[in-house]
Amino acid sequence: MLNQIKAMIQYLLPKQLLTVMFGWLASKQLGFLTTWMIKGFIKLYRIDMDEAKFEKAESYKTFNDFFARELDDDARPIDSADNSIVMPADGVISQFGTIQDNVLLQAKGHIYSLESLVACHPQMIEFFKNGSYVTTYLAPSNYHRFHTPCKGTLKEMVYVPGSLFSVNKATTENIPNIFARNERVICLFETEFGPVAQILVGATIVGSIETKWEGVVTPPRDGVMKRWIYDNDVQVEKGEDMGCFKLGSTVITLFASNSIQFVPSLKEGTIAKVGQKMAERI
Repeated sequence: MLNQIKAMIQYLLPKQLLTVMFGWLASKQLGFLTTWMIKGFIKLYRIDMDEAKFEKAESYKTFNDFFARELDDDARPIDSADNSIVMPADGVISQFGTIQDNVLLQAKGHIYSLESLVACHPQMIEFFKNGSYVTTYLAPSNYHRFHTPCKGTLKEMVYVPGSLFSVNKATTENIPNIFARNERVICLFETEFGPVAQILVGATIVGSIETKWEGVVTPPRDGVMKRWIYDNDVQVEKGEDMGCFKLGSTVITLFASNSIQFVPSLKEGTIAKVGQKMAERI
């Protein structure tokens, strides 16, 4: 009942306004006030700064710099097996499995369609029908950068405008179609495992989604779908840094049918770490 109440409050919150306000504040260089906020955040969420490239709160000029912090080079070893696919983000595996025709599981009692997730993109619907998916939730306490699950070539990126519902457990279990309703950035790769899509889902207070090849994709939030086509000029390695959320959110990774199998140890609720083996070629 409490989670249902929390979810219903989401409908009433001025989500866009809160996100704009927080994004503005997080982008400002406020000196000791910024440092004080970062120290408070580290303490509240028990963040391990020993693995960060810059361990001291004073090293970050803005709150956004802290959110998008990089880790030490050896903090997240990347599984080196040729046939492996690795976890793209730190967080929790909230759902994974097979796309049944065109249906994905959001949470117990809630499903959503592949068509709605990829904004009716005909090629992606064809690619991922009856394929596999994995949903990784990034909490505020997590490392906020996302990485590529395997080596590949970026073919296309699509920005889909939408709502900014929170994507925590309470909302995913109580608000229908949340991943298809929220704004998102879809990155389509050509890989040796077949087509792979990495979907970066926005949420309340997520002031920005950035990629290494286009920089800040959102904001602005002008309600217009945008599309980028790449002519084999963006090559990525397995485990490579793709970009970041400014605060936590969700990454959904899609695979083609009969292309991969998840490792037996993968379960709902598994703690995910970038670079750990998640699946392998069939």
